[in-house]
Amino acid sequence: MKTIYICTDSITGIFSAVYEAWKDRRREGASGIAIQGSVEPELFCEYREILEKESKAEAVERMILGNLGQDVYHHIYYAALSRDDQKGEAILGTLLAARKIRQPRKIMEHLGNSSVEKVFELSRAVGNEAHLLTGFVRFQELENGILFADITPKNQVLPCLGAHFQERFPLENWMIRDKNRDMFVVHESGRRWVLVQEEDMEGRLDARLSRLSDQEEEMQKLWREFCNTISIKERENPKCQRTHLPLRYRPNMTEFVR
Repeated sequence: MKTIYICTDSITGIFSAVYEAWKDRRREGASGIAIQGSVEPELFCEYREILEKESKAEAVERMILGNLGQDVYHHIYYAALSRDDQKGEAILGTLLAARKIRQPRKIMEHLGNSSVEKVFELSRAVGNEAHLLTGFVRFQELENGILFADITPKNQVLPCLGAHFQERFPLENWMIRDKNRDMFVVHESGRRWVLVQEEDMEGRLDARLSRLSDQEEEMQKLWREFCNTISIKERENPKCQRTHLPLRYRPNMTEFVR
């Protein structure tokens, strides 16, 4: 009987499910992973809910890094950030496939395997979206001096952006909110970024985030005037513009907000 391990949609949750599936080697080829809220019941399957646990996730992380290397870990980590409900199944399938080849560190070259191909595609999609947002994120200064930005990504890219902007602004206090998931990446000057759920933040958060500094309001006005001034009407090409700057990013960009 196939065993399906049901986990939360998080890195810790998925890795905890991988830990449980990996622990019982007798079930190889007869186990799977499903994300909570996306389970489709199948005949002749046993379902087990797995509580996310840091120690289990860390054990899986060490196993991947030690046996498969940093490159494979990068692909698996990014795939786990995808919005695709089948990501857990693909990650487990990739790890099981790596056990069967002579050079497991080259598992991502085996794109003929459906699980490996899926992980590669998910990793690339997350990486591409995160790369675009490193240029499209627009910070604004709040009255308390914190730099704040809103994004509405398809995938869970906050960990990718946290690492990027921590390197760029190590001495600034800043926050980025994923409005689709009610999550924040928060960075305190001189410290490492952290992920925070919106319910863990103090009350009346929206009111505080809407209070811009006087200088910020003036700078936004000047920036929009600059963008309008350098625009050449006769050379406008909306189709080309949408290729380089998709419409879904624009509601959170200063130059497109009126």
